[in-house]
Amino acid sequence: MVIALAAYFTGLLMRRCMDSNPSVTSYPDIAGVAFGRKGRITALVFICLELYLVATGLLILEGDNLHKLSPHFGFKIGNTKMDGRHSFVIVAGLIIMPTLWLNDLSVLSYLSFGGGLPMAVSLYTFCYGAHAMFPTIYLSMKKKSQFPIVLIISFLTCTTTYVIMAILGYVIYGEDVQSQVTLNLPTEKASAKVAIYTILASPIAKYALTIMPIATAIENYLPVKHKNNNVISAMIKTSLLVSTVVLAIIFPSFESVTSLSGAALIVIVSFVLPCACYLKIFKVYRNFGVDLVVIMGLVVLAILVGVVGTYSSIRETFKHV
Repeated sequence: MVIALAAYFTGLLMRRCMDSNPSVTSYPDIAGVAFGRKGRITALVFICLELYLVATGLLILEGDNLHKLSPHFGFKIGNTKMDGRHSFVIVAGLIIMPTLWLNDLSVLSYLSFGGGLPMAVSLYTFCYGAHAMFPTIYLSMKKKSQFPIVLIISFLTCTTTYVIMAILGYVIYGEDVQSQVTLNLPTEKASAKVAIYTILASPIAKYALTIMPIATAIENYLPVKHKNNNVISAMIKTSLLVSTVVLAIIFPSFESVTSLSGAALIVIVSFVLPCACYLKIFKVYRNFGVDLVVIMGLVVLAILVGVVGTYSSIRETFKHV
């Protein structure tokens, strides 16, 4: 609940930053107004890294659940024998690859809608990391004055859902509950298989949508003669896919990649940067007051959580590599 309140507060700070300048239409724009070109690039880098780890998590999610259905599957690459989970990560990458070459991703957006709730349950670590999308949501609203209400309802819904799922998971499976609840389901039952297959459809559809902003950002910094080149665009997207497949194989579990993303990136994107931008744009730091104390306290706490969480995530990851 504390995290939800902090996320709500920083969402309001972002709204005030957007209202201060009509030209602001995105998260990097806010950072650009506050800190110039360096701020814009910094925000863009962190957002892309966050999306990159989300894409990696989607591959791990796919590999884990496919392995749950076919635990004896595996193959060799040269002299290297791949176990079931890693093999399925590669298979998932091959299945996803053609979707990256589509020019129109609207079909994928419809397909990804069906697996929204199960995916949200699995990606609970990212539940308060939607700040990069707030400017887009805010600008699309007819009644912008209702934005705080939208935030309240959204965070309350998320928090309630996650708490209920956590309680149910523990009540049903006890200490054996896994980071992906589908991995606890008995594959002998048809209903469990349906649930797992529903989960499997979502990463395939969502991957291209997740990786596209990263590819677009890279393409925007290419020389003019290489922009809008379909071959180069396909190469960039394919390279991103290959690198996330490798990373998904390296990470020992879905939990490890989500915890690292939450600690190292979402803390910065959702808490630290909004506070920093607000302080700079409105020059709050010049006058000592309640606003400054609250914001600085939140920044210090967020940084502390980020550092400790990142260290713990990396340590746990290397323990199981």
